[in-house]
Amino acid sequence: MSDHHGAKMNFADDMSYGDYLGLDQLLNAQHPRSDAHDEMLFIVQHQTSELWMRLAIHELQNARLKIMENDLQPAFKMLTRVARIFEQLNNAWDVLRTMTPSEYTEFRPSLGNSSGFQSHQYRLIEYLLGNRQMALKKVHEHKPDALAALEDELALPSLYQVALTAIGADAGPPGQTAWAANDDVQARWQAIYENPKDNWELYQLAEKLVDLEDYFRRWRFNHVTTVERIIGFKRGTGGTSGVAYLRKMLEVELFPELWHVRGDL
Repeated sequence: MSDHHGAKMNFADDMSYGDYLGLDQLLNAQHPRSDAHDEMLFIVQHQTSELWMRLAIHELQNARLKIMENDLQPAFKMLTRVARIFEQLNNAWDVLRTMTPSEYTEFRPSLGNSSGFQSHQYRLIEYLLGNRQMALKKVHEHKPDALAALEDELALPSLYQVALTAIGADAGPPGQTAWAANDDVQARWQAIYENPKDNWELYQLAEKLVDLEDYFRRWRFNHVTTVERIIGFKRGTGGTSGVAYLRKMLEVELFPELWHVRGDL
């Protein structure tokens, strides 16, 4: 008889691993609509990405709260974690890129008009970080809970706005649209970078934000590359121009002054 080192073997009356994680629901949430082998890959990749985004939202919301409370050290840990989450999201593109254009075309009609463009969690992350494209809320009007989450977020200052308040800058009203580079803000960041010893926590805050955007930019770039590799320059299933739209998104700067200041140091 094998020795299982005292491990509990009967979970009829106790919580098990699968119970705690809700694995019955999770592992039965994949419903391919075609017979194509690669549709399972497509579904799992996007579902796991949404799970990682759920965690990113949790971390970003709490990091913002900590910055507002001037409790920066826990915020640094959370922002570091979000950067690593985007590293995981980046790695997921490597798996998806094992699918060829021929394999994708076998099930693409099954997607209908569904598209990652419609991910309310991704849009919430954009809003949290400060890229508040108000018109894009309309995509989520058919989902009242998703729309409410986005509207609740727009009533709050973005993560970058609370960081700007922490350095004594005018962050503008909470519900404003995408942040535009500001000379006064850049001057304040420059003063911090030029004297990190006397501004150590704010200096760390700056670098945590840059690190986060660095990983976020890599994720966007890999998204473009993956889409171009699989569908070329076809229109996206959600109606966007596909690669052309995604390339335009590469130009968006979330924390512009933190990048521009590097040329003046």
